[in-house]
Parts: sequence; structure tokens; C-alpha cells
Amino acid sequence: MDEVEVVVAHSERATLRVGDVFLKVDADQARVDAEVEAMSRAPVPTPEVLWRKPPVLAIAAVPGTTLGRLGGPSTGSSAAWAAAGAVIRELHDAPPPPRPGRAGRSVVALAAELDDECALLVTNDLLPSDLVTRNRRVAEAALRPWTPAFTHGDLQIAHVFVDGDDEVTGIIDWSEAGRGDALYDLATFTLGHEEHLDDVLAGYGTDVDLDVIHAWWSLRSLLSVRWLIEHGFDPFAPGCEVDVLRSRV
Repeated sequence: MDEVEVVVAHSERATLRVGDVFLKVDADQARVDAEVEAMSRAPVPTPEVLWRKPPVLAIAAVPGTTLGRLGGPSTGSSAAWAAAGAVIRELHDAPPPPRPGRAGRSVVALAAELDDECALLVTNDLLPSDLVTRNRRVAEAALRPWTPAFTHGDLQIAHVFVDGDDEVTGIIDWSEAGRGDALYDLATFTLGHEEHLDDVLAGYGTDVDLDVIHAWWSLRSLLSVRWLIEHGFDPFAPGCEVDVLRSRV
């Protein structure tokens, strides 16, 4: 019998691996429905859905390896990062889904959430006020009108699998997918790996506003720190969210 590996687990959801099968346990069926729908619509490689029995979704493992992880070294070549950029562009060029995703929050709602979170970070002594203030100013550039695209919404490098230097074999974890800002995906993918941004954009194949990418790095990190701490993760680990915020100062 294969061992059961806990891939990630917190109060909202858990993912287990048994051999070549991933079991995603999520009490929010709307989120699971959105994930399955997004995978069926996406014009890029996604995992095969094996079966569903609420609250469990079973999907097949995808071949290949990831390009690395936040807080760790990159294991992929420049060509592999560029290949990922090209596939991300394919996703963004596809007709967007009808529902908004994580990257599709309104500018007004996002600004209000950001202001509240920045206040809590300082009030609870989680981060120095000058660090929060500086990154809040940087984040302002992300709060602008954008053209809706088909976005993944949680495009961490750990969610993109490649084989060799030029083939993306699968993108996993689509629960936050939907209509949204394409630059949010690009920023999430390169978070903590700024050295590969040029590679990704070379594959993406179009000019983007780098100030907006930098803004999303700050904004995403500011919104994540407290949630990560409360759910047992460490945003202060080397190369993770707090280091990303420090790099903007």
C-alpha cells in the first residue's frame, strides 16, 4: 500500500497524495465546482479528474517537476521559465470564464482590504510600520483598471510542472481561477524569484508594466502575512513573503 503524504493542510482544505493520486478535501463545494470547471475550460495542460465524492476530489498526478518553490532555489533553466511564460500567455489569451477569480477582485474592494490588512499588521506588531507603509505605496500601482483575462489566481511556481527545458506538463490547483488581472498571475509566478522575471516575460511574448508586477509582489505579500501565520506557515522564512517586502525598500 502506498504511503499517504500530506501535501498541504489547514482549516480551509487539505490535499493528500497516495501514489499517483491526489485527494483534495474541501468543505466548500462551490470552490471545488469552480476548480473542475476551470480545468475543463483551460487551454493548457491540467490534471485528469478521476472522480468526485464530496467533499473529496481525486485527480491524477501530472508528470515532470516544478521550477522550485517560494523560499527555495529555482531548479529550472531559463528556457523552462520561458516555456512556462508562453503557456501562461496561452491561458490569458483564452476566453475568460464568467465568474471572477482571485485575481479579479474589484479595485475598490482590494484597496479596502489592503488598508485594513496594513493596519492590522502594524497594530499587531507583525511588521514594522515603515516596511508596511513603503510597500503600501508600491502596491498602489496594481490598483488600476485592467482587461479581464482567464487567470489561474494562485499561480505559484509549485503549481506548474515542466519536463526538460521546453514542455509544461501540467498546472494544478485551479480553485482560485476565473476572470482577473493577467499581471496578478505573472507576479504570483515570479514571487520571490525576481531573477527569472525576464525569462518568463520572454516566453510570455508581450510588453507588461513592470511597476504593476512589482506592485502585485508587495500587495500579495502584505495580504498574505497574517493569514500564513494564523494557518501555521512561516512568511518570515528566507526568501518568502517578508523578504519580498524587504526587497521593495
